[in-house]
Amino acid sequence: MIFYNQVYQYVNKDNENKIRVIELDDPFVYYVELNGDTAMPKKVTLKTFEDEIEAGILLAVSDPFFMSQDDKYLTPKQVEKRDGDWEVINSSWQELKWQLLEKKTRDVTFDEIAEKFNLKKLKAKRLFTRFWQRGLNKNALLPDYNKSGGKGKERDLSGANKVGRPRKYALNNDLNEGINITDDVKKQFAHVIKQYYRKKEQITLTDAYEFLLRDFYSNKYVEDGEVKYSVWDASIIPSYNQFYYWFKKYEDPQLDISMRKSKKEFELKHRPILSNSTQEADGPGTRFQVDATIADIYLVSSFNRSLIIGRPVVYGIIDVYSRLFTGVYVGLEGPSWIGAMMALDNMITDKVAFCAEHDIYINDSQWPAKHLPEIIIADRGEFEGYSVTSLINNFNIKIENTSAYRGDLKGVIERQFGTINGKIKRKAPGAIQKEYRERGDRDYRLDATLNLKEFTKIVIHLMLQHNQKIIDKYPLEKAMIEDGLVATPLNLWSWGIANKKGRLQVTNDKNIYRLNILPRGKARITRAGIKFKGLSYGSDKAINEQWYVKLRSTSIEVAYDPRDMNQIYIPSNDGKSFDICFLLDTSEQYKGNTLDEIEFYQEYLEELKAEQFVEQKNNSINTDATIEDIIKKAKSEKKKQPKPTSKKEQISNIKVNRQAEKALQREEEKFDLIESEIKLNQQPTQILEFSKIKEESPKKSSSGIMSKLKRKRDEEFGEDE
Repeated sequence: MIFYNQVYQYVNKDNENKIRVIELDDPFVYYVELNGDTAMPKKVTLKTFEDEIEAGILLAVSDPFFMSQDDKYLTPKQVEKRDGDWEVINSSWQELKWQLLEKKTRDVTFDEIAEKFNLKKLKAKRLFTRFWQRGLNKNALLPDYNKSGGKGKERDLSGANKVGRPRKYALNNDLNEGINITDDVKKQFAHVIKQYYRKKEQITLTDAYEFLLRDFYSNKYVEDGEVKYSVWDASIIPSYNQFYYWFKKYEDPQLDISMRKSKKEFELKHRPILSNSTQEADGPGTRFQVDATIADIYLVSSFNRSLIIGRPVVYGIIDVYSRLFTGVYVGLEGPSWIGAMMALDNMITDKVAFCAEHDIYINDSQWPAKHLPEIIIADRGEFEGYSVTSLINNFNIKIENTSAYRGDLKGVIERQFGTINGKIKRKAPGAIQKEYRERGDRDYRLDATLNLKEFTKIVIHLMLQHNQKIIDKYPLEKAMIEDGLVATPLNLWSWGIANKKGRLQVTNDKNIYRLNILPRGKARITRAGIKFKGLSYGSDKAINEQWYVKLRSTSIEVAYDPRDMNQIYIPSNDGKSFDICFLLDTSEQYKGNTLDEIEFYQEYLEELKAEQFVEQKNNSINTDATIEDIIKKAKSEKKKQPKPTSKKEQISNIKVNRQAEKALQREEEKFDLIESEIKLNQQPTQILEFSKIKEESPKKSSSGIMSKLKRKRDEEFGEDE
């Protein structure tokens, strides 16, 4: 409902003005803005006004000019000025209200008022503006209203008693009791919390309270071209404690965290945890979780321990049901599909043989994992692509990708990585000790001592230890307790295989398995071989089946290892075999290179071409210009020659003309080794002798031929006549 003399405020960013309703006349509402010296009334339909209130665009706010003022604290001059102005307002507003409210008649009405009371028209406008803006009452006409009153004297504020506990710290509790929190004030609180507090900037609640005062409980003014705010008296504004009380009363932690940070942040760190991962698995092999972490340690080169090679990547695969590590990869690949691929390969590897490669000797009971699971839970990044599809189609393995930044969905593996990283940081040299080093701190990277092989052995030992460690808070089943089971990963693995169905699978052909986890790509068959990644390959099958002729420009799917591009593999349709393609001689220069190196070389060549682009174009343009100039001169010379008698005669002598031109060309091109030798030895006396020979013997013969050819040509053209 809209009330007469109520103050409202627009809350959208484009318009934050406060307005006062100065008249209600269905179907219109008349209002005036509270800023400006000569703000005039405006009107809007009652429905529009109600719709804006309903939509939250307009909020009812406290009257910034509402105050009880006792005349005994006013000076005689203030009373005199107020009463004189009130005489003008009181009589005119009663008689001429509707003329002043309507824009069409307002200007003429102000002329009449100014003439009647011997005022300037601008003065009359300012009086009515003050009257409308400051509450439609007599004291609204007091000059400098917010500063009026006796100096050093306290004002007696009257009105409804404030509910709730009085303010503790105040010079006078009657003056500083504050305001009641009405529904309108609560709407202001809700607006400020939504507009400022629930934002990515994550301002404090104190800052939000200050925005409340700025938007709803202050006067805006301009000083020296700068916008400033003057907060109202403490007696007519809500306190921070009131704001905080109502904020906590209607607090929505999930919404606050989601809006201020993100929904993922809430799901990751603040959501209720009412279940555990073990409930999702009904035995070993039902679900494996895979994840990667960059270890908090710097390593050195295996060739030279003075060379620091950075931090290694550790991939781990763990069985959700038993918490047993089933696969591991420690290296410098990733986090990427190559690193994940190596961990998946280790997952089916016999761990006795794997540990023996690192001089760690165990028996099968200490690490029995060498199986495929039913489901793999992984990050979205590495496990999206054709290689994953191949695993799904050929081994019936389901892939569940977690949402981005939701490590909590792989809580089992994440927790164990945290434990492993913690032990490494406490024991190993070169481990990261602090996230940020301060001035004077030693650079822990200089302490790096372990190489990749040694660090791998440490990780293996930590995983072996984990497999035998009692798991705190593991949700033991009743049957486990009855069997006296101690909750270690090895015990849980063995008990689950014996008592649960599980989903463990075994693969016999490791090469076929590797073929399914290698990255895939499209190659193209051409006359120059099978083209892939800018390289040329050939295979016996392609030659025998005449692919280069029959299947030219056809695309085929190939598997490849980016670490060794010497060969690629063409999977067979039966899924049990493959054909090998080897590099052809045309791509021999890339033999032994990784895909990254090859792409780097190819990009480098393109960059070199790009650098020469302008020079190449200049050369081409200048060559074209030179050719055009030569042609132009030739055309000009041709025009100077007499025209032949007929086209037939011009064409019929091509053979004779060619013989003559050939003889002239031979004369110019022939080798004279004697003359060259003389020039080389610089013997001028002998040059004269040989020049005679040159004139007498060779030229005599050729000049005779030339004479005959010229004579015959002249006869043909009739020049003898």
